[in-house]
Amino acid sequence: MNENQLAQLSQLISTAETILITCHKSPDGDAIGASLGWAEYLRSIDKDPVVIVPDQYPDFLKWMSNSEKIVRYDKHREKADMLFKIADLVFCLDYNTPSRVEEMETALISTLAPRVLIDHHLSPDVPTVLTISEPEASSTCELVFRLVWQLGGFTKLGKQFAAPIYCGMMTDTGGFTYNSSRPEIFAIISELLTKGIDKDKIYRNVYHNYSENRIRLMGYVMYEKLVYLPKYHAAYYTLTREEQKRFNFIKGDAEGLVNIPQQIKGLKLSISLREDSEKDNLIWVSLRSVDDFPANQVAEQFFNGGGHLNAAGGRINGTMEEAIATINKALESFTTLLQA
Repeated sequence: MNENQLAQLSQLISTAETILITCHKSPDGDAIGASLGWAEYLRSIDKDPVVIVPDQYPDFLKWMSNSEKIVRYDKHREKADMLFKIADLVFCLDYNTPSRVEEMETALISTLAPRVLIDHHLSPDVPTVLTISEPEASSTCELVFRLVWQLGGFTKLGKQFAAPIYCGMMTDTGGFTYNSSRPEIFAIISELLTKGIDKDKIYRNVYHNYSENRIRLMGYVMYEKLVYLPKYHAAYYTLTREEQKRFNFIKGDAEGLVNIPQQIKGLKLSISLREDSEKDNLIWVSLRSVDDFPANQVAEQFFNGGGHLNAAGGRINGTMEEAIATINKALESFTTLLQA
């Protein structure tokens, strides 16, 4: 941020009493990590922010300090709506458009409080008084660290800030396996480590913290459901509602599954199709790619979504059969790039 933006942000924070921190629906490690990390900074300057998320987040993120204070909009709508009405300042973290908070969108847009966006997705269109958007950043957590550093707040912060920020950077880069080649990312990590965090334990908390059912689900999906298309250097799998019930699926159990097919030699694109656990004719789509293949363009053109070059997502309103047909259209459309 330049000096004017920094001064504006400081002024907004200093004059606000009721501060809300929001993130997108189905929060991931970056969304929760950035929210908790930013809240910890605000508490260090004698503010008392409230983190509000649209819905449930994975169990493997609940080890983070102060996660128990998070307000879920789907569970406490009346309380959350009141907070939006009385808020003096609302932070929008890790989403680029209001629709990504889904059921919370009306409350977010109708609040009279000024909004500040901190995000790393392309083409932000959230109405704000200040937009901090850096698509080149590895994660929103990276941006939160940079802001805190510029504001001079890092020195007096400890593990409760460093752990969620590291977690978000780690999860949004697939354990630093994509979108993480800039040297400054590791300079940030070295600073976070000075706060005494155990990065190995954080990794275990996230990636080695699944149920037996999740492990069996992973084996089932890779053996029974994976469709490998060598012509396109691509693979996809489907996961129906019935199959989720069979394996006692809970929020977060599908996390990381879409990355596994990338271990196939020469694979450029991996796609996951998962039926919503409650709504009919709604398919959630996750895409992962390697090198310069644009997963985000596939998501935008075919799956009503978007994201980053190598990690994107979207949805299809329709049946699983229609979703598979859309995959075939997408692969045919991107054949040249996939076969390059």
